[in-house]
Amino acid sequence: MASDEKKSAARPVPGILPDRAQPHDPTVERAVLAAMLREPSPCVDIAIEHFRSPEVFYSHVYREIYQVILELYNDPKMKVDIISVAHRLKTLGKLDAVGGEVFLAELDGSISTTVNIESWCLILQKYATLRKMIDVCSESLLKCYAPDADAGRLVEQIETDIYNVRGDQDKFSNAEVQELFAQEFNTLMKIYTGEIEVGIQTGFSQLDEYTGGLKPGEMFVLAARPSIGKTSLALNLIRNLVLPTRSQHPRKVAFFSLEMTSAQIARRLLCTEAGLSESVFWTKSFRDSDLTKMTNAVSAFQKAKLFIDDTGGLTIAELRAKARRLKMKEGIECVVIDYLQLMHSDGRADSRQQEVAEISGGIKTLAKDLNIPVLVLAQLNREVDKTAGAGARPKLAHLRESGTIEQDADIVTFLHRNRDDAKEISSAEQSVEAEWIIEKNRNGRTGILKLLFFPTKMEFIPAAPYKEEDCPQ
Repeated sequence: MASDEKKSAARPVPGILPDRAQPHDPTVERAVLAAMLREPSPCVDIAIEHFRSPEVFYSHVYREIYQVILELYNDPKMKVDIISVAHRLKTLGKLDAVGGEVFLAELDGSISTTVNIESWCLILQKYATLRKMIDVCSESLLKCYAPDADAGRLVEQIETDIYNVRGDQDKFSNAEVQELFAQEFNTLMKIYTGEIEVGIQTGFSQLDEYTGGLKPGEMFVLAARPSIGKTSLALNLIRNLVLPTRSQHPRKVAFFSLEMTSAQIARRLLCTEAGLSESVFWTKSFRDSDLTKMTNAVSAFQKAKLFIDDTGGLTIAELRAKARRLKMKEGIECVVIDYLQLMHSDGRADSRQQEVAEISGGIKTLAKDLNIPVLVLAQLNREVDKTAGAGARPKLAHLRESGTIEQDADIVTFLHRNRDDAKEISSAEQSVEAEWIIEKNRNGRTGILKLLFFPTKMEFIPAAPYKEEDCPQ
């Protein structure tokens, strides 16, 4: 029999350890090919299901044989057997290079059964993944030595390459179409009976009724004019998600704040949860009874899985890298970004409009890739007040100057209130009216949710249900 060393020949190793063979098992590679020759159906189908490319075979000889088997298998006029494989290889001028007809005959007789083909394929898949990791790491090492290497972009590229290697393992499915439909029907029935949630419940029941909650893979936009309270509303929502005292199923949330520091966010969350104004500390009007409230608030948040990143000027590449790490390491279930217009692209955009479009598209891609909802805050231009009037409700048209946000987002909402209403309020019990406008909902209805805003506590709570006549036109 031709030696396995010859059949495993010379796969170039980039970068490091050039004299060391990469992980592989020639015996298993030979067994898979033998099974495909002996029982093309179902063995070829099983191999196709597991192998995305011939590169799963370390040996270039075995790769050639594998490709010929696939070509014959996909040709309705041909059958897969030793004679047809040998003939096709001879036609291509490759028969002698693989060891001739003698080697093919030996290959066919190298196994006694095909029953373990699935296990063999998994072994080859494992080795192929290890080799791909070696290639990625080796090439990354060489890039680091490049004189014009950009550290930020390089880190992003390396993380993307590694993430893609990992993701390749999850892209195979042997589910029949009938099984797929049955599974989805069962999922829909469980949603109907309340056994599973459509999306993450926000704590705002009216919002959840119309949106189904924050659903995996969706980009949810909350936009408002400056100083309306969009950050406060987002923090209220985060509080509902992460606190065990407010949710039966507390979630792991990553909050990327480009406007406020992590300390400011922590203070805001603690005071809102305690029902206090931050001013009680600055004015030294803090009472003994307030201490209990703050202590309880601290205790609640110590049990929460909230990850805060206050990196200023965050790029979309940095956001993706950080979110991916948190997803893999901590299992985050939702990302919140405050706010979109403070982010930057990776420096390739020719205009600010194009830059924002790249950022928006990157956020949508992030939601889809990680299969988690992304809530992104957006600022409406102050010019909106001049064109629509200070009291007018924002519209989707007011987002269009911000590139493709409207197009990328699955849900677009606006927070609207009269900014002047809160100026005279000094008591924690006093509130003003606000509206949470669902202007776009890709998979549901639109409408207006009535809110009450308590300025001293920076807290929004649901008010009266919306009326149909309040729905945006």
